[in-house]
Amino acid sequence: MKPSNPELPTPHTDPTDATLVLRCQQGDMSAFDELVTRYRQRAFAMIYQIVRNEQDAWDLAQDGFVRAWKSIGRFKSEANVFTWLHRIMTNVAIDWLRSKKNHPEQEFDETIDSDPQVGTPASDAPGPRRELERAELRIRIDAALERLSPEHRAVITLKEIEGLQYHEIAGVMDCSIGTVMSRLFHARRKLQRMLADLHGQS
Repeated sequence: MKPSNPELPTPHTDPTDATLVLRCQQGDMSAFDELVTRYRQRAFAMIYQIVRNEQDAWDLAQDGFVRAWKSIGRFKSEANVFTWLHRIMTNVAIDWLRSKKNHPEQEFDETIDSDPQVGTPASDAPGPRRELERAELRIRIDAALERLSPEHRAVITLKEIEGLQYHEIAGVMDCSIGTVMSRLFHARRKLQRMLADLHGQS
């Protein structure tokens, strides 16, 4: 009879979101730290696209996670953790925008750039004039986004940048799919009007 193989180490597997939530509901703060680590970058990126300021986005993401910890006892096991966190982060961003309503002027933040070519030395990099045109275009788009209502800015971010489906946005914003579609339609129309002179420009 062949000797049995020595016991092999069990591969490490990360706990599921549901497992972490259950541990959180039992008071395990380390489990919540794992959730924060898992979602903090996505939370920051989503909030940044709404508020357009890096430091404010980090602060608001922190506020969002504080809200999440306080309300995690009410989280339903059948719900999706990502959608639940998105809803909290979106509400935090919208509340902040509403509080800033009397201070519409915001400093343009260039610390995060979606274009990897900007600032990267390369032989075929665009010339200074092209870089200036690109920067001016981004300023125009950011300024147009800032003129949208908090709800319209949030729905544009969730759909066009986060890539969420209508039913997912409805879950995040706690409204009907019809409301999502209506807000998205009006937000797009407003942006088109504000940026109408950009059509045809290269």
